[in-house]
Amino acid sequence: MQTSDTLPITIVIGASGALASACIHAVSAMDDTSQIVAISRGRPAASDTDRLSYLQCDNSEAEIGKCIAELSPLRGKINRVIICNGRLHDENIKPEKRLEDISAENMMAIMQINTLIPILWMKALAPLLKSPQACVMAVFSARVGSITNNHLGGWYSYRMSKAALNMGIRSAAIEYGRRAKNVRLLAFHPGTTDSALSRPFQASVPEGKLFSPAFVADSLLELMQQTSNTIEDSPAEAAFIDWEHKTIPW
Repeated sequence: MQTSDTLPITIVIGASGALASACIHAVSAMDDTSQIVAISRGRPAASDTDRLSYLQCDNSEAEIGKCIAELSPLRGKINRVIICNGRLHDENIKPEKRLEDISAENMMAIMQINTLIPILWMKALAPLLKSPQACVMAVFSARVGSITNNHLGGWYSYRMSKAALNMGIRSAAIEYGRRAKNVRLLAFHPGTTDSALSRPFQASVPEGKLFSPAFVADSLLELMQQTSNTIEDSPAEAAFIDWEHKTIPW
């Protein structure tokens, strides 16, 4: 994998969705990145930058390991990692309104995508990220994963998967703080974004609260830049932050 020796590199994982595509587009417009590596099961949408390269990965541990081997020349050169994997529903899975709606099979599928896959990537990337290069890893979470903020109930699988993800991010941040002091982790809530994930639920979104993927990507990259600028002076603790850059209770 050919890289520039002068500028750091951004990695976008789960790169085929609307938010990931917006992040790729936004990073491509920045002048602090030499290359963007998009990783996903399916090829991401076409990009208008020649700095984009692509790795296919089905997110099994074995395939993640193969990707890490291909990424090994980038060791010490990565300044951003954005993990976008997530699922709320599909043709067979719907958010549960009642306990009676819970299906063990569906819940395990949601946990696999929303919790296990991001954690496996956090594990696999750790050796590549340890370096003098400041690096921020942002993982798409959701406000409904906040245990403190849960006043409505329901959506069991999604809430539980994001709460478990948040715990994984907090724990990984502590370990990264010992092993890779140049890295900071963010759990990022993008708000309700105009994407396939939110489309069945958009009718109930208040006016002005349905955001474009481009808006969310710009918010996230601004937050990541702010975090990167303060790494030397900030504790190695994960933050749970929303699109307004406000802290969410865990």
